[in-house]
Amino acid sequence: MSATVEANVRPDYDAELQKIADYVLDYRIDSDEAWDTARLCLMDTLGCGLLALRFPECTKHLGPLVEGTMVPHGSRVPGTPYRLDPVKAAWDIGCIVRWLDYNDTWLAAEWGHPSDNLGAILAIADHLSQRRVAQGEAPLTMRDVLEAMIMAHEIQGVLALDNSFNRVGLDHVVLVKVASTAVAAKLMGASREQLLSALSHAWVDGQSLRTYRHAPNAGSRKSWAAGDATSRAVRLVDIALRGEMGVPGALSAPQWGFYDVLFSHTNRDLATKPEGERKFIFQRDLGSYVMENILFKLSFPAEFHAQTACEAAVTLHPQVKERLDEIERIVVTTHESAIRIISKEGDLANPADRDHCLQYMTAVPLIFGELTAEHYEDDFHAAHPLIDELRSRMEVVEEPRYTRDYLDPEKRSIANAVQVFFTDGSATDAVAVEYPIGHRRRRDEGVPVLIDKFRRNLATRFPAARCEAILSLCQDRAGLEAMPVHRFMDRFAM
Repeated sequence: MSATVEANVRPDYDAELQKIADYVLDYRIDSDEAWDTARLCLMDTLGCGLLALRFPECTKHLGPLVEGTMVPHGSRVPGTPYRLDPVKAAWDIGCIVRWLDYNDTWLAAEWGHPSDNLGAILAIADHLSQRRVAQGEAPLTMRDVLEAMIMAHEIQGVLALDNSFNRVGLDHVVLVKVASTAVAAKLMGASREQLLSALSHAWVDGQSLRTYRHAPNAGSRKSWAAGDATSRAVRLVDIALRGEMGVPGALSAPQWGFYDVLFSHTNRDLATKPEGERKFIFQRDLGSYVMENILFKLSFPAEFHAQTACEAAVTLHPQVKERLDEIERIVVTTHESAIRIISKEGDLANPADRDHCLQYMTAVPLIFGELTAEHYEDDFHAAHPLIDELRSRMEVVEEPRYTRDYLDPEKRSIANAVQVFFTDGSATDAVAVEYPIGHRRRRDEGVPVLIDKFRRNLATRFPAARCEAILSLCQDRAGLEAMPVHRFMDRFAM
């Protein structure tokens, strides 16, 4: 009886990896809208990070692993005195950016927050810019940073369009790691072979489970998971640049590759296909589509599927604020993804649990007319039992049209409607909001709100004169793009 012998023929790199590598190395971005939106995204993302520094549960994670470590040309963590090696700096920047769930969002078959990639991009760019100047070379500029942001958004977002990682239990930060790996490799001067090697290792890594995002295990890991992913990306690029061989069949290797181990065996659409056809779907070529269509969280630090519910609740607040004790029931009409991801009943254990609860994020603005990061804290929740009373009276129902429009690439709505019924038989109108203020369809309306949000967040950390200087710089596209990265980061150092 003969044993089966494996054919040891080393394959070419998976086509999907080559597609990403060639995009990063060769594509030229010519969309003015993408460049302008990237600048807005940079402002918004840094502001979210500065605001997070007000919360000790976030700041306890920051700083060098060994106290007192001195790093030549160390990367700065905005709003702090830290100068860290790029791997830890990527972790810290990614952590503060994501902590309050207030930075940008992308929603499709998979969702996520492409500005998370700024953790890797800024950490690498700041370090390299300082090092180049010390060696008498030209520094990286903020145009390099903006280009990397556009590309990272595109890689993460296009992979998310038709490939659902959440349905097989994997967290979306796998896409942060892959996108950050690709653009960090380019910034660090990787060859095509080195970039492919780094990308292959990003997929070979065991990927994070979504356990920490869902009841009953939701917790603060979801606030630093993206920082962890950007940090890992920088480390993998460093490994590849040291000459480490890649894993060409990281995705497609039968039995041992990503598709068979972590994706297709529980994904019915892929599992029924022949081995050679089990691969990611690319709905469109890689360009600048994602940055142009990115969603900003402008009014509420809340999981994005609830943004329009929060808007509707704020609209209803004047009608219900004097009748809160008369509310019999509240009907929240929504889309399937919101029900699957953030609709929950029962006790909420911590702030991370609350900012991923559709009912909580609707109840607070109904009662108070606003929703801020402080509204998720334990002390606030304990002091206002009415929030949970209203949660207990909520009915969450799916509207099939909302679900269809959420997935429609020409619409990408994130619709919610809220209606309040009172014990005397009266009711408010159903207030529906289909596109949040941070949507591309409301960009003209949203930009002034984004700038005001950035101004407020700057003021939580810096004196007024520095705030105005930063704001003025960021609104000057040509001046910002030309600025050396390390000079830009000087403005955010403490």
